Amino acid sequence: MDMNPPPVEELRRVDAELARLDARRAELLARRAWLLGVLYAPAGRAAAPPFPGVAAPAETSPRGAQNVLLTLGGILLAVAALAFTLVSWGSMGIAGRSAVLLAVTSAALAAPAVLLRRGLGSTAEAVGALGLVLTVLDAYALHRVALPGTDGLGYTAAAAAVLAGVWGGYGGLLRGLRLPLPAAVVAAQLPLPLGALAAGGGPAVVAWAAVLTAAADVLVLGRPSRSEVRVTAGVSAGVLAAWALLTGAGLSLTDPWTGAPLLLGCAALCLYAAGAARPAASTLATVAGLALVAAVAGPARAALPAEWAVPVYVVCGLALAALWRPVRAGWIPEAVRGGFGLAGGVVAGLGVLWALPPVLAGLLGPADRSAGLWSGTHAAPVLADYPATAALVLLLGAVAAATAGGPWGRWGAVVLGWSLLMALPVALELPYAAGIAVRLVATAAALGLAVRPGGPAHDRPEPVPGPAPVPERPEGAWGASWTAVTAGPVVPVAPGALLAWTGSAAGTASAVSALLLALDVRAATFGVLGVLLALFTAVAVLGGGAVRETAAGAAVLAAAGLVGAGAAAAGLSGAAAGLALLIVPAATAALAVRVRSVAAEVTGVAVGALALALTVPRPAALALALALGGVIAAATALRAERRRAASWTAGALFLAAAWVRLAVWGVTVPEAYTLPVTVPALVVGLLRRRRDPAASSWVAYGPGLAATLVPSLAAVWSDPHWTRPLLLGTGALAVTLLGAQFRLQAPLVLGGATLVLVAAHELAPYVVQLVGALPRWLPPAAAGLLLLAVGATYERRLREARALRGRLARMR
Repeated sequence: MDMNPPPVEELRRVDAELARLDARRAELLARRAWLLGVLYAPAGRAAAPPFPGVAAPAETSPRGAQNVLLTLGGILLAVAALAFTLVSWGSMGIAGRSAVLLAVTSAALAAPAVLLRRGLGSTAEAVGALGLVLTVLDAYALHRVALPGTDGLGYTAAAAAVLAGVWGGYGGLLRGLRLPLPAAVVAAQLPLPLGALAAGGGPAVVAWAAVLTAAADVLVLGRPSRSEVRVTAGVSAGVLAAWALLTGAGLSLTDPWTGAPLLLGCAALCLYAAGAARPAASTLATVAGLALVAAVAGPARAALPAEWAVPVYVVCGLALAALWRPVRAGWIPEAVRGGFGLAGGVVAGLGVLWALPPVLAGLLGPADRSAGLWSGTHAAPVLADYPATAALVLLLGAVAAATAGGPWGRWGAVVLGWSLLMALPVALELPYAAGIAVRLVATAAALGLAVRPGGPAHDRPEPVPGPAPVPERPEGAWGASWTAVTAGPVVPVAPGALLAWTGSAAGTASAVSALLLALDVRAATFGVLGVLLALFTAVAVLGGGAVRETAAGAAVLAAAGLVGAGAAAAGLSGAAAGLALLIVPAATAALAVRVRSVAAEVTGVAVGALALALTVPRPAALALALALGGVIAAATALRAERRRAASWTAGALFLAAAWVRLAVWGVTVPEAYTLPVTVPALVVGLLRRRRDPAASSWVAYGPGLAATLVPSLAAVWSDPHWTRPLLLGTGALAVTLLGAQFRLQAPLVLGGATLVLVAAHELAPYVVQLVGALPRWLPPAAAGLLLLAVGATYERRLREARALRGRLARMR
């Protein structure tokens, strides 16, 4: 150990020791204070012990407490002044009133100057706020005493203008106060709107006054000033502009020529504010774009029939979004262009939403069936009277999206084009055959997009770009606007894959709609099912990935529909139709040898389950169907990848077929049902034990033995004859002896338990007779003696039970 460290090191150690001693001293002092509090605290009140070594944190800072006290003091003084003005004012003369108001207000406004020079800023702020409140009370008192006959709105407007000027000058003189200037901005919002109301102006005049006031606020935003002044001016401008916009929007619906100039003024104000408030420039440009669309479309809508209202708005929105050419020339800033594009996209999107009901009616309308299948009666479309201009709106949206280009533009064009085809039968009230044809065309077009060239290579996602400005697209009149509308989080999905999935989903939906409509007529049903089978088969052959699997499953369903329709046309019963449907899973299993499709196989299994369900009312047909299903499953088991599941399925189907056949023949002996299960199960267990000697006997032999022993044991207890107990007891004895011979746990336990229960069943009548002949007191006495004997030899019996359990555990 170094007994003479360098001076620097020794100084460090001394400082560390002193710090430790100081911390310990603080801890001991805190403990002492707590102990004194415990000793001298009132009864029933215990002081909370401090955490060792940590001082209790302060719940508030001194400055925070000071601000709270000053705020409360200012509020109380303001309340007192208000009470004096309203209640005690009448007890004083004119001179006294004037003197009190002048003295109190002057003192409250002059005091902050002295307080600021002495460095008491918070106190000066509180007293200054009191002075501002007193000026409002002065204005109120002046109206009540000197000008009682003056109009309230007009006087309030004038008073607000005077107070705004006074407060602004006061804040300019005392720049150490933060409240007067924002208060002046707030007061300045009232003169013009209240003056317009006082002059009897209507909603448009008041809205124009609000626009002018908001314009003054925007001018304040453009000048260098304090942050609180800018925030107050910005919030005030937003509130007044929103009010004016809502007023203009309402007038554009009732009086378009009055609302249009107001909306144009609001749009101009928003565009000017976009230059002063750059962080919100895009949002303000979007609002301006919406106002421009409403201003232009309102008068045009009023001049046209009502059904053209939405198309007019959509056209105006898309025209606004097309302002990308001036951008390239540098006429419009980038943020304004983005806002215009977003506004136009919003208007177009709302128009598309308005046009969706015919799409839903064309898609889901055929499901509303009032008559039976092949009745020749067609349900009327739910929205047959919906304006045909809905189709025009969808067409405009599809053209705009297609012109935009890019992956999202193509995707939007696909969705809107398919929606247009689905809406045409309803919007144009097409005949029955034309409605089916349009739906099939929509199906073919959508599925055609699902079959894209290149196959799975197109499923790889494109690189995800980071947050960067969206580049302008020179192609198409809607490129820049559509990019601005769809700008946002980038989804890492390849465009080809997105189009393929969308086409697959849309094609499947329209195919279901066409099939539902075709069910009205027999010939239409067969024709539509045949076309759908061909389309989905083509997609399953040419497509790839999930699209291929979906098409394969749909093709199997179409084939099943054709078989079912043929059975119904031939007048077959349900059971016969179920047997005919087994053709579909058989064909699916046969094709799976050459063409691997999980969806097709699963769909084939589902069709097979439906076929079995149809044969349930006729047990004989059900037995035949189960046997045929077993044959199909056994053939499927020849494939290595399906061997395990298909072999078990085949065994279960064959067994179920045998059981149903036995039930048809009237066989009620349970062993006839259980032995066909037990024998194969024991053979399988024996083969498994040969391959894997370590396998448990419960896994190898337990299920097979339980399949016969348990049902036969249950039948024994209700069988009055001696044959079944004798045979079951003999079989159980043999199983028990085999289990003991080969040291197998499952046969020993199951056979022994069955043998004991059979013996108990045979001895039960004699036991009952014996108990009935004995005195009543003997059974309780015997039970008591048994308990005493067990208790006396409990430890030894416990050791014997453990030894028995150990011997059983050592068996397989």
